Amino acid sequence: MTLHDIDPHLDLEAEINRLRRDKNAIILAHYYQEGEIQDLADFVGDSLDLSRKAAATDADMIVFCGVRFMAEVAKILSPEKTVVIPDADAGCSLEDSCQADAFKIWREAHPDHISLTYINCSAEVKALSDVIVTSSSAEYIINNLPKDQPILFAPDRHLGAYLQRKTGRDMVLWPGTCIVHEQFSAREITRLKSQHPGALVAAHPECPESIIEVSDHVGSTSQILSFVHSAPSNEFIVATEQHIIHQMQKDSPDKTFYAAPGSDGGCSCSSCPYMGLNTLEKMYLALHNEAPAIVMSEDLRLRALKPLERMLELAPTAAKSQDAA
Repeated sequence: MTLHDIDPHLDLEAEINRLRRDKNAIILAHYYQEGEIQDLADFVGDSLDLSRKAAATDADMIVFCGVRFMAEVAKILSPEKTVVIPDADAGCSLEDSCQADAFKIWREAHPDHISLTYINCSAEVKALSDVIVTSSSAEYIINNLPKDQPILFAPDRHLGAYLQRKTGRDMVLWPGTCIVHEQFSAREITRLKSQHPGALVAAHPECPESIIEVSDHVGSTSQILSFVHSAPSNEFIVATEQHIIHQMQKDSPDKTFYAAPGSDGGCSCSSCPYMGLNTLEKMYLALHNEAPAIVMSEDLRLRALKPLERMLELAPTAAKSQDAA
């Protein structure tokens, strides 16, 4: 079945729920998905936390409404389950910037360095890495490495630079960036804050340093959610993908949230075009067709699993704090 075959009068929500029951499927939605997708999901969260929750269930199928590397993590942790993604083209600019062949050459050029790789990368790059990190576990892991241990950090240079400033460690950084977080404007955020002087700015560490400098809180998506829930302010400027505001509004309906603006003050730069490829229609088709499915060899899966397990060994508490992309 294709998009053209869907009856326009079909009750998509009802059919998705029917297929979910019939196929013993679980639906995962990242915070950056459209609100209607988040509301239909069994679990909403960050990619690693979602994959762990799915692995702990007896579901036969995982429908991962996010981007490709997230669905790959679910497959790595749940090899016995069928893992599908609504749109096979839902990629990630960080993953795209760091191809396995080039990464392998980069690693070989620094043989004495340990490779800490952000989870926003392909299974092939994970398999070439020493330790996978998330935005909440990375600082802890870096601080607990020997002081004389040289470090490679990929693929996000802004997150890497933020971690350098936080830890004081010199690292060789891969030059990748997130197309969403790189587009925010510190000038426009400052201008917006002048219009709402009581608003606090919450930013993801994938943002450039200029955004970090004007922020009141920096953290992973789940850490940002916790901050806006507990902070005394009633207004927040959110410098990450704007669909996270859906969860903020559900959790704190009495508070007001503003998506951080880009350089022209009014662009839709805070929407991830990759995340936006997923729709209810495509979710329905993924359940119906059991495709597009994530397929990888057992050899690749095991090699990619090893640095994920290494993260849990090095930072068992930090890595469990619901964070990834």
